[in-house]
Amino acid sequence: MTNKIRPQKKQKTKAVSLITLADKSSPISEQYRTVRTNIQYATVDRDLKTLVITSSGPSEGKSTTSANLAIVFANSGKRVLLVDADMRKPTVAKTFSLDNIRGLSTLLGSRETVLHQVVQSSGVDNLFLMTSGPKPPNPSELLDSRRMKELMMELKQQYDLVIFDMPPVVAVTDAQIVASKSDGTILVVRENVSKRDSLLKAKSLLEMVDANIMGVVYNGSKNVADQGYYYGS
Repeated sequence: MTNKIRPQKKQKTKAVSLITLADKSSPISEQYRTVRTNIQYATVDRDLKTLVITSSGPSEGKSTTSANLAIVFANSGKRVLLVDADMRKPTVAKTFSLDNIRGLSTLLGSRETVLHQVVQSSGVDNLFLMTSGPKPPNPSELLDSRRMKELMMELKQQYDLVIFDMPPVVAVTDAQIVASKSDGTILVVRENVSKRDSLLKAKSLLEMVDANIMGVVYNGSKNVADQGYYYGS
């Protein structure tokens, strides 16, 4: 597993596709709206304020899913914050053409930094962004800190929905840490990339911390009608 992950760290971070902005009428955009609707129905009896998006391994589409879900939720009128909590391989800054001078790592690492200093406009109505910030030496420790717990409480008060784009759950503990504190978790799967053993391991790791696994987003299908398909766990 280590040998497979190391080459990924050498790759340059790339922006992800915002199909829900580029072509709102496309079948894939409609599937993201279906995911949104299914999530809303799955949480009709409880308040969903924080949502973790992760995958079992790299290159499975969790950042693309995070960004596009954030857009369609914002389109529905919710005040949404997309947080790039993947401080190891961030994408939000490049995807939305933002600077990453300050972000989540800055907020967690400094009591002098306050929320409004690191939240940026997305250019999309109702959607706000928090980039990862400079890469810290200890992402897991920052995410498991008391400051992070306090931040999540503050974010719940200011936004209708906070989406955390997390690193793959099998690779590092970051996703487990935040999932244990969040209202729901979505696991992203990519056809011909995700491995069964890794998916089972990811599910086990999330269950170990009592994460509320709401379901799976399946993407990468050659059949356009299946792309972005969501089903409950």
